[in-house]
Amino acid sequence: MTRPLRPSPPRHSKEHHRMTSIGILGAGRVGTALARKLAAAGHHVTLGVRNPQDTAAHPVGSVPRITFADQRTTARTTDIVINATPGDSSLERLADLRAELSGKILVDVSNATRDAEDGLPGDLCHPGGSLAEKLQAALPDTRVVKTLNTMLFMVMTAPETLAVPPTAYLSGDDESAKKTIAGLLADLGWQPAWIEDLGGITTARATEALILLVPHVLRRNGFRPFAVSLAR
Repeated sequence: MTRPLRPSPPRHSKEHHRMTSIGILGAGRVGTALARKLAAAGHHVTLGVRNPQDTAAHPVGSVPRITFADQRTTARTTDIVINATPGDSSLERLADLRAELSGKILVDVSNATRDAEDGLPGDLCHPGGSLAEKLQAALPDTRVVKTLNTMLFMVMTAPETLAVPPTAYLSGDDESAKKTIAGLLADLGWQPAWIEDLGGITTARATEALILLVPHVLRRNGFRPFAVSLAR
């Protein structure tokens, strides 16, 4: 049996050593997994939830460096915002936060699909385009970066657990923003060789289309960790 990868500790630039205030919109499995790992790396994380006073209802309610706020406050008061809301409603939600997201980096990790009859991802909501492109158009003063949407959520925060190196793709028009997010990926356990910068935000339509593979894989293999990766 192939052994899990044992990566060497990621190298960080001096600039990346400054801990960042990160807001996560959405406190489901994706949002809470990202919050745990980023908080453990030393970042202050704010989870944007419907009832921020009810922290006992959340599995990360007592984790150090994780606080709760409503989504508007989360977007306004943090440096980097991660969209972990359901992709089919993300555009409407985030367009309503245009003022709060102005000047921020928005990391979009979602996939916009319509559910199939069995509840798994179905057809794309934006065929011929992508959610990331539509978010960038709706939020012209925000730097949108697409990543981590080509894997099951548990791989986002533990890429080293797969038997072969996974790939995290980056799409975005702002090179500085992508460099910053590559630093965050390092805090999540991603080695530089596992990160593939595809170019501008229009390239997100390619990675978002890969979600069409996912339901077929899950139906045949069950809910086992995997990522859609490059092999070289």
